[in-house]
Amino acid sequence: MPLPFGVYRADHVGSFLRPKTVLDAREAVANEKSDTTELRKVEDAAVADVAQKQIENGLRSVTDGEFRRAYFHLDFLQHLEGIEIKGQTGLIRPHGFSPPVLAVTGKLGHPKPIQVEDFKFLEEQIKKQGGGATTKVCIPSPTMVHFRGGRASIDIEAYPDLDEFFEDLARVYQEELDSLYKAGCRFVQLDDTNLAYLCDPDMRKQAEDRNEDLATLPRKYAALINAAISKRPADMKIGIHLCRGNYRSKWFASGGYEPVAEVLFKELNVDAYFLEYDDARSGDFKPLRHLPEHKVVVLGLMSSKKAGLDDKAEIVERLKQAAEIAPKGLEQLCLSHQCGFSSTVEGNELSEEEQWAKVRLNVEIANEVWGKELSK
Repeated sequence: MPLPFGVYRADHVGSFLRPKTVLDAREAVANEKSDTTELRKVEDAAVADVAQKQIENGLRSVTDGEFRRAYFHLDFLQHLEGIEIKGQTGLIRPHGFSPPVLAVTGKLGHPKPIQVEDFKFLEEQIKKQGGGATTKVCIPSPTMVHFRGGRASIDIEAYPDLDEFFEDLARVYQEELDSLYKAGCRFVQLDDTNLAYLCDPDMRKQAEDRNEDLATLPRKYAALINAAISKRPADMKIGIHLCRGNYRSKWFASGGYEPVAEVLFKELNVDAYFLEYDDARSGDFKPLRHLPEHKVVVLGLMSSKKAGLDDKAEIVERLKQAAEIAPKGLEQLCLSHQCGFSSTVEGNELSEEEQWAKVRLNVEIANEVWGKELSK
């Protein structure tokens, strides 16, 4: 079966380790020794370089590495009207820390496009490399505005009725996707932690403590995402990555996909799923039985959290195991690392050289399993 536009047999989630030039430039701005104009110039150079490296190392889905962000979600969401970022909250479990919290303090709005200029710049860099690759834009899922704070984080005067909040949230995403489409973007990936967190027993308990109805919350989130992407033209494809946490090689959530599998695969109107499957925390492949025959899953069997290379034979064997469950076997599957290499500015605990070696192995395995031509 043909893959959706923008999805490849050897794929990736999006973020890469920030080069020292970007880290130093960010620090200079934070210490008021430079400004955002100079930072943008440094970022531009780094984005041009990482686009070239992705292509040189065999990838055909190309991102800006999320080099312009400190967090995968906050740097996007803070540009929406009505959203404020509160202080850091500290540790939530031994595996990592809890990032700053979002609060909805007024009516949501989309005063201007958020990702368009970044998209245009990246698209230009790919063209300089001779084309042949797809520009992928990664943005946080709209559920990120709701899950961690719930009702308590949403101003009661602005939104006495949560249905109106979800309608406005979907609308601002519709407007952003429309601006991206008009700029030429044809593939967007939504990064969503919350459907994955609803697979974790501890996080399910925390949600219950916030008076969330776990019987309906996954379906409510699917409806929100569907509304957010409902006005995209048919030739704009949408992928969704379910993230279980990725901070300095640490994770946050565990548990198989079974609690959300039917809603995820049967009710969510996306074209591709990027699912974490790098270790036993993600459970078995049985949830893939719900995968519709016209959709694909990019299996995150490889680990971006470890410096060492994954065992090639083990990855191939796991792909075969997953193919026994997916309705159309290997035709519906692709391969990636479970998450990006740097979901936050700090990055995971490996070197840039180790990062690119892992990318090359990903491409090598895909070429071996599906054939070099089919992997393009």
